Amino acid sequence: MGITIDKNSGFCFGVIHAIESAEKYLKKYKHLYSLGDIVHNNEEMKRLISLGLEVISFEQFKQLKNTRVLIRAHGEPPATYKIAEENQIELIDATCCVVLALQQRIKEKFLDEQNEEGQILIFGKKGHAEVVGLLGQTENKGIVITSTQDIDRIDFSKPATLYSQTTQNLDEYNQIIEEIKERYDKSGNATLFSYHDTICRRVVNRAKEIQKFASQHDKIIFVSGEKSSNGLYLFSLCKEANPSSFFISYLEQLDSITFLKDETIGICGATSTPMWLMEDVAKRVKEHFQEK
Repeated sequence: MGITIDKNSGFCFGVIHAIESAEKYLKKYKHLYSLGDIVHNNEEMKRLISLGLEVISFEQFKQLKNTRVLIRAHGEPPATYKIAEENQIELIDATCCVVLALQQRIKEKFLDEQNEEGQILIFGKKGHAEVVGLLGQTENKGIVITSTQDIDRIDFSKPATLYSQTTQNLDEYNQIIEEIKERYDKSGNATLFSYHDTICRRVVNRAKEIQKFASQHDKIIFVSGEKSSNGLYLFSLCKEANPSSFFISYLEQLDSITFLKDETIGICGATSTPMWLMEDVAKRVKEHFQEK
């Protein structure tokens, strides 16, 4: 039996920066509010909460005054910064630099096209923290495109510019682009539509890397939080490359998986999965064979 942890799995640099920012302030002040979960992984959140992190909702945030609040890597809309200024809240802004740059691009485009009746389209998951932040750059006038059904909301007689949430599936994004282009072509306004590839390269590369990794092992243990969009997407790619792929969020879930001594086992995870958790999984699998 051989057990290998995927060296390319684990936190992306945006999540690493957010967690390091939290740890720095927690070490100094012993308490810090976080506007939403820093990362979509329950085990990592338990660790941070044990250090003094307190996760709050937007409604709770609006009631705070004269304190410190961390903004996670997903970013926030302008309204959040306005409230912080009014309530004397010090923001520890850990917005991912890739997300921050995208927010600025969308804001500039929105301001440029206000007089042209242009439409800002955002391909992403409705209600996702990053999408909420991106939509805020358009004063919530943008159109969120989650599936082809949302395309009907576009006015094909007016200009439209499409952007993508940074963690979306590139193939699905390209499909959306082609369908919108076709609708504009049919309306005779092909020149009114433009689009930008704003998906993080780290996400795109992980998709290719993880399929290769999955195909090299007899069995795959994919470790991720159940709420992680990135995790669900990457696991689907693992399953596609290797049908013997199993999704777990907790060590206890390993007990329901049968391991054979002559098989190779690959352990991988999402960009929101801590390396220490994957190492714990590897250790538990080894203990399983020692107990036999």
